[in-house]
Amino acid sequence: MALGKYSRVDNRRQNSSYCSTVTITVFVGFCLVGVWMMTSSSVVPGQGVDVPAQENKNEVKQQVPESNEINPKQPEDSPGDLPEDATQGDSSTPEEKPEEKPKEIPEEKPEEIPEEKPEEKPEEKPEDKPEEKPEEKSNEDTKSDDGSTTETQNGGTNAEDGDTKINNGETNTKDGGTKPDDGESNAAGQGDSEENSTEKKPGTDETETKLGENTGEGEDGETGNDKIDEKVDQKDSKEADKSSDGQANNQSSGELLPSGAQSELLNETTTQSGSWSTQSAESKNEKETQKSSNQQGGYSWKLCNVTAGPDYIPCLDNWQKIRSLHSTKHYEHRERHCPEEPPTCLVPLPEGYKHPIEWPTSREKIWYHNVPHTKLAQIKGHQNWVKVTGEFLTFPGGGTQFKHGALHYIDFINESVPDIAWGKQTRVILDVGCGVASFGGYLFDRDVLAMSFAPKDEHEAQVQFALERGIPAISAVMGTKRLPYPGRVFDAVHCARCRVPWHIEGGKLLLELNRVLRPGGFFVWSATPVYQKLAEDVEIWQAMTKLTKAMCWELVSINKDTINGVGVATYRKPTSNDCYEQRSKQEPPLCEASDDPNAAWNVPLQACMHKVPVDSLERGSQWPEQWPARLGKAPYWMLSSQVGVYGKPAPEDFTADYEHWKRVVSNSYLFGIGINWTSVRNAMDMRSVYGGFAAALKELNVWVMNVITVDSPDTLPIIYERGLFGIYHDWCESFSTYPRSYDLLHADHLFSKVKKRCSMEAVFAEVDRILRPEGKLIVRDNVETINELENMARSMQWEVRMTYSKDKEGLLCVQKSMWRPRESETLTYAIA
Repeated sequence: MALGKYSRVDNRRQNSSYCSTVTITVFVGFCLVGVWMMTSSSVVPGQGVDVPAQENKNEVKQQVPESNEINPKQPEDSPGDLPEDATQGDSSTPEEKPEEKPKEIPEEKPEEIPEEKPEEKPEEKPEDKPEEKPEEKSNEDTKSDDGSTTETQNGGTNAEDGDTKINNGETNTKDGGTKPDDGESNAAGQGDSEENSTEKKPGTDETETKLGENTGEGEDGETGNDKIDEKVDQKDSKEADKSSDGQANNQSSGELLPSGAQSELLNETTTQSGSWSTQSAESKNEKETQKSSNQQGGYSWKLCNVTAGPDYIPCLDNWQKIRSLHSTKHYEHRERHCPEEPPTCLVPLPEGYKHPIEWPTSREKIWYHNVPHTKLAQIKGHQNWVKVTGEFLTFPGGGTQFKHGALHYIDFINESVPDIAWGKQTRVILDVGCGVASFGGYLFDRDVLAMSFAPKDEHEAQVQFALERGIPAISAVMGTKRLPYPGRVFDAVHCARCRVPWHIEGGKLLLELNRVLRPGGFFVWSATPVYQKLAEDVEIWQAMTKLTKAMCWELVSINKDTINGVGVATYRKPTSNDCYEQRSKQEPPLCEASDDPNAAWNVPLQACMHKVPVDSLERGSQWPEQWPARLGKAPYWMLSSQVGVYGKPAPEDFTADYEHWKRVVSNSYLFGIGINWTSVRNAMDMRSVYGGFAAALKELNVWVMNVITVDSPDTLPIIYERGLFGIYHDWCESFSTYPRSYDLLHADHLFSKVKKRCSMEAVFAEVDRILRPEGKLIVRDNVETINELENMARSMQWEVRMTYSKDKEGLLCVQKSMWRPRESETLTYAIA
């Protein structure tokens, strides 16, 4: 029994020992397996960084033939030779489906890694790689959407709603895909280094596609001088490779695929971060987003509540200042009186406002609701100025002195004085007291530019009618100050019943015309004293005869137009000082030698005459070449010994500027930024230099008001010399024009300079005032200023058509909307 018992116990002990041995063996085996698995899992990712694993080698074998199909010019694919966009395009859709879109390679970015790939790689086999491509394409589309909200290391911001933003050659395209909740996350842990595909997707509009194609070609070869070289620099792609998580990728690609055109192997290294962004990237993006949000939230636009309503001109409707004037004898109340602080409110639209009728139809008719004024039609309708015809205001082409049409009157003047030679000898003229500017409007048919002006007076909205018709004009008056033009620039001056008392106070006003009239130029005077015999007319004619003789003006012709029943007297300014020196009386006197005839910004009028230049190299001593030859040649008085605005000898500077703007306009502006130029008639270059932008638009039915800012080099005489026109202005004040005057505004490095002296908010409100709804603003400036302006434009609900930046320089194109704020702001100084 006992033995039996013990025997059983021993057997149990033996069995127990056996089970323990097996258990221990199994446990040790599992441990070894676990250690092996842990070791294996820790090694594989490391191979993805430094030495490709076997799986990667298999992928290489599969990808190399595809590489040859994608880019037949493989020897040119080294990073040093490729265009920037090509070296940035390693992982976009075309590389994964090369047989479908090999041509898209130059537009792709190098660090484009789908979010889900790092999770799929440990499970996929090399032979399954081709089957994964459709899913990868889908992932990349999503990635592009996410990436469009990512700021690049170079400070780029987001482009939304079909806009394209290019930052140092990199394009972010918002194509309507899924947007991250926070609007700022970066896929695959790339943080700030993410770059997005510029491939055209279903949600991308034509404008985006054009931008991607043309912005790289727009300004090849441009020099410095604050100009943007629109063609992408082929060396900048290396900057994108410096991002934190993208460095390993680029190292691998450099070893495995010297072409840099495929991204399959690059994706393997992203398992380091997986689908999660870095905290650095998240924090940076959040701070940038908050900053952008704060900037946009800082603008609170309101409507201007003023007496002038939709026709408000801040410097001409300052009733507080007008009421304080001691006298209005010299039309002081029609001159500029700007408020101490320029307004930041927005001018309302007239009720029923429509998109303006396009030129040349607009010369004959405009929408009544755009300029809803009928007083002038009632007063001047019988003279064929303007008539109300249904929903239109129509312009028969007449005027006080040419009831039967401006063209007949224009040709009559040329027949009376053949030396005028419209469009050849005479190219740029000044039309004083222009009315609705029919004279200037029909001079376009004779290749003549007319700078027309008239005061904002009881002839309600006459200049506004002109601008709505597509005819250049400004609101101005001959009062106590010089006109905002240089001396000796107009080929002719015209006055048809302009109601200016030329003969009074020593002829001070006529002497102002003498200042701006080119030596040898003509003064064409069509007024009742020329052909009527009423006592007052006779008295004025005698006074004018005496004055013009004392000024040494030659009476070239007096002729009567039998059709219109008016007479025209034409005078010519002398081309030498002989007559001045031979006068028995020095009245009017010659100006002091220190008096600068070009000084014209808020300079009081003086009753004196400037001597005529006689030095053969001095401006005004020779007549310019005939039009159009004068447009493209540097004026004879620009000398190589002079230094131009951009630092070159003056003639070279002029030529370089002209060539630059021809390239920009032809390669970028005409086709690359989505502007329909048939809808552009009235344009302004807000900071012109030599007039190159205007000259480059010569073949279009567009006229350009060239503005020389008062703090810029005075190059306005050069602009006139080449057969263009312009004006002096300070953008810290409002421009002397009605609201909704221009179809297009162009500002080349204006805003970054202006904001040093005055409020950017006020300047942009002025841009909104003078630009028509659906009008375009093109800005070239530094990136900081571009971003600020883009935020302002968005806060006004303007459409951002295109942004581009490179080397801290940017290009912005925005379109004004019909939006107006609901709240209003009363400007007490503008209440009559």
